[in-house]
Amino acid sequence: MKNVVLPLLGVLACSAPALAQQAEKVDQAMVAKIKDEGLNRSKVMETAFYLTDVSGPRLANSPGLMRASEWAKKQLTDWGLGKANIESWGDFGRGWEIEKSYVAMTKPYYKAMSGTPKAWTPSTNGLIKKQVVLVKVASEADLEKYKGQLRDKVIVTEVTSMPKLGLEPDARRYTDEELQKMAAPVVADATPRRPAMTDEQRDAMRARAALRSKLAPFFISEGAAAVLSNPRGGSVGTYFTSNGAPYAADAQPVLPELEMATEDQLRLIRLVEAGIPVEVELETKTKFQTQDLKGYNVVAEIPGTDRKLKNEIVMLGGHLDSWHAGTGATDNAAGCAVMMEAVRILEALNVKPRRTIRIALWSAEEEGLHGSKNYVKNHFADPATMQLKPEHEKLAAYFNLDNGAGKIRGIYAQGNEAVMPIFASWLQPLNELGATTVTARTTGGTDHLSFDAVGLPGFQFIQDPLDYGTRTHHTNMDTYERLPPEDLKQASVVVATFVYNAAMRDQKLPRKALPTAKAVGQR
Repeated sequence: MKNVVLPLLGVLACSAPALAQQAEKVDQAMVAKIKDEGLNRSKVMETAFYLTDVSGPRLANSPGLMRASEWAKKQLTDWGLGKANIESWGDFGRGWEIEKSYVAMTKPYYKAMSGTPKAWTPSTNGLIKKQVVLVKVASEADLEKYKGQLRDKVIVTEVTSMPKLGLEPDARRYTDEELQKMAAPVVADATPRRPAMTDEQRDAMRARAALRSKLAPFFISEGAAAVLSNPRGGSVGTYFTSNGAPYAADAQPVLPELEMATEDQLRLIRLVEAGIPVEVELETKTKFQTQDLKGYNVVAEIPGTDRKLKNEIVMLGGHLDSWHAGTGATDNAAGCAVMMEAVRILEALNVKPRRTIRIALWSAEEEGLHGSKNYVKNHFADPATMQLKPEHEKLAAYFNLDNGAGKIRGIYAQGNEAVMPIFASWLQPLNELGATTVTARTTGGTDHLSFDAVGLPGFQFIQDPLDYGTRTHHTNMDTYERLPPEDLKQASVVVATFVYNAAMRDQKLPRKALPTAKAVGQR
C-alpha cells in the first residue's frame, strides 16, 4: 500500500459537526451496542495474531497468503457469516517463499548481518563463502570496468539513501490543527502543485530504468555469485523489502539477492573502499510455487433481510497480502483484522441488515491492486470500457482500511461532496473516540481506488500515522508488536458503525458522475 493524499480543488471539506446540521438521523442505541461489543469484548488482536504470527509473511500467491486465506474463511464461517469463499479473480503468476536465509561477514572478522532475500529471487548453491566486490554503476558505460572482475564474487551495491539521526519521533498522531486543516476548504491558488516533469527528467528516468534492466543479465554473464543491496535505505536495523525479479511465470533469471540493513551494508562498503579484503558467507533457499498461477480473494456475507433492499450490497475490505521481511502487521493485517472484527461485532449483536454486508480480503494489492481491480472488473465494470454489469447498480458503498494501525480520525469523501453530510452525521456519536473529520480530499494507493475507477462510492478512512511511514511500511519491522490494541478496537467500532448505517439507510450512498472509459494501461 502506498498512501497518497491529494487535494480536490473546488470541493468543500468541512468538519463533522459543521456538516452534521444537514444530516440524517442515526440509531444511537445501536451505536452504543457496537461500542460496547467492540471495546469490551474485542477479538481484533486475536485475529491479528493469526494473520501475522501464525500465518507468517503473505506475499502474493505464497503459501503464507493461502494459510491466512484459509484461516480467515473458516473464522468468518465460525462467526456465522455465509457464503465464505476463496474466490479466484484471474491469472497472477508464480508464488514464492523463503525456506532458509543466512548472511554474515567472515573477513576481516565474523559479524552476523541482517538481510532478506528479495522476492522471486532464486536460491544460492548451498552455503557459499565469497569475496565481496563493490559495484558502482551510474551509466551503461560503467559496466565495462567490471568485465572480468565479478566471477565468483558477491556484489555489494551502493547505498544511495544514507541513514539520518533520529531527532524526530518515529510515531505521531494527527493534531487537532492538522485535522482542521484537512477538513478546511481547499483554495486552488494556495495549493502547491508538483511541477510537471521536464523532458530531461523524463529521459533520465527512462535511462535509469533501462540501466537497471541491464544489470541482472550483466551480473549473470560475468559469473557473479550473489548480490547484496539496499536500494531504499533505512536505519536502526530497519530495511525495506521488495521484489528482485518479476512474478511472471516466464520471467528471466536473476542472481540470488538480499536486501540488507543499511548499517551492515555501509560497513561492507567502508571496508572494501579502504582496500581491506572482505568475505561473506550466505545461504538462501527459496521456493517457487508454479502449480497454481491464479490469484484469490476471501469473501463472506451477512445476508440482507429487507425484501426490496437485500440484493443491494455494502462492502468493506482490506488487502490480505503483504511483503515478506516482516509479517505484514500494519500493512495490512491491521486493516483485515479490523474489517473482520467489524463484521464479528455485527454478527455478535445479531443485526438484521436491510442490505447484504460483504467483506472482501484482497490479494496482490502490493503488486498493483490486482485482487480488487479484477474483482471490480468481474463483478461491476471494466474501467477500460465502462460497460456496466448488473451488480454495478446494486453496490451501496465500499469502505477500505489500509493506512497502518492507527485509530480512525475520519474519512476521505474522495471528491464526493454529497456524502459529506451523511458521513458527518455518522461520525457524531464517534467523536468521543477521536473520529471527527470529513474531508473532500482524495487519497490513493489502495483498494478503494478500484471501485472509484468505475464510478462506485469507495472510501478510505483517515488514520493516525503512528510509525507507519517511518518504521513499518514494507519493512522487516512490520510485525505484531507494532499494532496498538486500543487503536484497532476503536477502528473496528468506527467501521462497524459506518457499515451498519450504510446497510440500513433508505437510499444507497450518493455517487459521483460515471468516469469515461480509459485506455488499457492508463492510470
